[in-house]
Amino acid sequence: MNAFPLLLAALLVMAVAYRYYSAFIASKVVALNDAYETPAHAMNDGQNYHPTSKWVLFGHHFAAISGAGPLIGPVLATQFGFLPGYLWLLIGVCLGGAVQDFVILVASVRRKGKSLAEIARYEISPLAGLIGSIAILIIIVIALAGLGLAVVNALRESSWGTFTIALTIPTALFVGLWMYRIRPGRIGEASIIGVIGVFFAVIAGSWIPGSFLEPYFTLSREGIIISIAVYGFIASVLPVWLLLCPRDYLSSYMKIGTIAALVLGVFIVHPDLKMPAITEFVDGGGPIIPGKIFPFVFITIACGAISGFHALVASGTTPKMIDKESDARFIGYGAMLMEGLVGIVALIASCSLFPADYFAINVTPEKFKTLGLDIVSLDVLSKEIGESLAGRPGGAVSLAVGFAQIFGSIPGFTHLISYWYHYAIMFEALFILTTIDTGTRVSRFLVQEFGGRIWKPFDRTDWLPGALISSALVVVGWGYFIWTGSISTIWPMFGTANQLLASVALAVATSAILNSGKKKYVWITLIPLVFVATTTLTACWLNITDNFLPLTENPQMAVQGYINISMTLIIMTCAVIILVEALRRWYRVLIKGQYEVNGKTIYSKKEIFTPPEYGCS
Repeated sequence: MNAFPLLLAALLVMAVAYRYYSAFIASKVVALNDAYETPAHAMNDGQNYHPTSKWVLFGHHFAAISGAGPLIGPVLATQFGFLPGYLWLLIGVCLGGAVQDFVILVASVRRKGKSLAEIARYEISPLAGLIGSIAILIIIVIALAGLGLAVVNALRESSWGTFTIALTIPTALFVGLWMYRIRPGRIGEASIIGVIGVFFAVIAGSWIPGSFLEPYFTLSREGIIISIAVYGFIASVLPVWLLLCPRDYLSSYMKIGTIAALVLGVFIVHPDLKMPAITEFVDGGGPIIPGKIFPFVFITIACGAISGFHALVASGTTPKMIDKESDARFIGYGAMLMEGLVGIVALIASCSLFPADYFAINVTPEKFKTLGLDIVSLDVLSKEIGESLAGRPGGAVSLAVGFAQIFGSIPGFTHLISYWYHYAIMFEALFILTTIDTGTRVSRFLVQEFGGRIWKPFDRTDWLPGALISSALVVVGWGYFIWTGSISTIWPMFGTANQLLASVALAVATSAILNSGKKKYVWITLIPLVFVATTTLTACWLNITDNFLPLTENPQMAVQGYINISMTLIIMTCAVIILVEALRRWYRVLIKGQYEVNGKTIYSKKEIFTPPEYGCS
C-alpha cells in the first residue's frame, strides 16, 4: 500500500480535532480565562516560574514530551504490521493523549504549577496524593532509563553524533543569555542565532571522524551514560531560562523541521509500505515483541498516542511558564498532536523497509536465522551508508534507515543517503536528550515536594542544597537502570509504567472535571481512562508471567528479572489504589453530592469551582 493517502488522512483528522475538539474542551470543559493570573506571573522568581512566549514554550513543551516513545515505539510495533499502529496512533492522540495533556496542564496552572501528585491529593484524596508521589517517582526513573538507553545505543562509538550533541549545549546557553539578558524579548534574533548554531553543529559533526578530535568524542557505552547523567544533573539545577528552555526551543526547530521535511518527502516520493497491514505475529511469537497484538501494541507505542510522562511535564516545568491561560490549548493539545504526527511518520519510515531487512536490523543474527527470511537490500544499504546495519536492535537504526531511504529517494538527494542516515541518528538523539533534561527537572520537583512533607525548607525549588540533593538522587536512579539494563529488559517495563501513569493522570483529570461540577463532560477523560487502564493492567500481568519470570531462570539475568517483577508489582499496586480512591471520590460527588476542599466536606459545587486554595489570582 502507498503511504501517501494514510499520511494525508492523518493530517486531515488531526486538523479537524484541533479546530473543533480542542476548542470544545477549551470553552466548555476547562473554560480558559485570561483574566486569571498564571503562576508564571504570580510567583515569578526568575528561576522556575517565568512568563514565556507561547511559541518558545511550545518548543520547550514539544521537545520535552517528544522523547524516544513516538520514534522507537512505532518502529518496534511495526512487527504487527502497519495498520494496528496507525489506528492507535491516530485515534489515541486525538481522543486520549492530547486531551490528557491539555486538561492536566490547565489543572496545574490553576493550582500554582503543582505536580500531578499534588493535584491528585486535592482532586482525589490525600492517600491518592501520597501513593501517587511514590508511583510517579518510580515510573519517571524507569521512563528516563528507557529514553536514555536509546541515546546510549545511538551515540556510543559515534564521534559525529557526540560532537553534534555537545555543541548544542553552549549554543543553547548563548541563546538563553541573548533572549533574557543581552537582548531581552528579541526572540526573532535569538531564533536565527540558535537555528544557525544547531545546523552548524550537525554539519560540523561530519568533520570530526578522521580528525584529531575523533578520539575525544568517541565514547564507550559507559562514557555516554556518565556524560548524559552529568548533563541531566546540570540541566536540572541551572535556571530554566538559561539552558533547558532555550535548548528545547532550538532542538524543536530541528525536530519539527525534520518531520515537516519527511511529510513533504512522503508527498513527493509516495513510498510503498512493504510491511503488510497485519502480520502473522499478531497472535504472538514475534521476534521483537513476544506478546500478542492485544495488549502489547498499546504499551509498545508508549508516547505517540498517549503517555503518562507528558502529565509530568504538563504539571512540571510548562505550567510554571504559561503566560496566559489561552496559551494552554495551543501548547497542551497542539504539541501532543505534533507528537502523534511524529509517531505516524516514524511508522511509515519503518514500514517502507522490506520485512526481511526490518527484522535483520532489529533482531540478533542468531534469531534472524530462525525466521527463514532472506535479506533484500540491506547489504546494499550498509555499503552506501558505510556501516554494518544488521543485528542492531532497539529501533533507532531501522528508523534512521527508513528516514534515509525516503530522503534519498527525492530527486537530487540520492548520493546523500549516508549523510541522511547520520542526520537521522542525531535527530533521534536530540529528541531524547531534551526529554532527559526536562524529566530530571520534573523529578527533582517531585522529590522536593515529597521531602518537604518531612522538612519544609526542602520543598523550596529555589533552595540550592535541596535542588542539588534531589537532582543527584534522580540521576543516580535512572543512571543505574541504564548501566545494568537493555532494550529487552527496560522497554517493556517502561511501556507499562508509562501507560499506568497515563491511567493515573486520566483519573485525576476525570476527578477535576467532576469536582468542578461539569459531570456531563466527564466522558472526555473517562472513556480513554477505561481503555488505557484495562489494556495496561493486562499487559503488566503478562509481562510478569511471560517476559520477566523467565529471566529469573537465567543466572546472568536473574537479578534484573526480579527487579523488573518487583517494580511492575509496585507500580500496579499503586495505580490500583489510586483508581479505587478515585472511584470513591466519584461516588461521593455523583451520588451524595459531596465535594471537598483540603479534606473539608462541603455541598455546594460553586464553592470549589475555582477555590482560592488552588488558584493564583
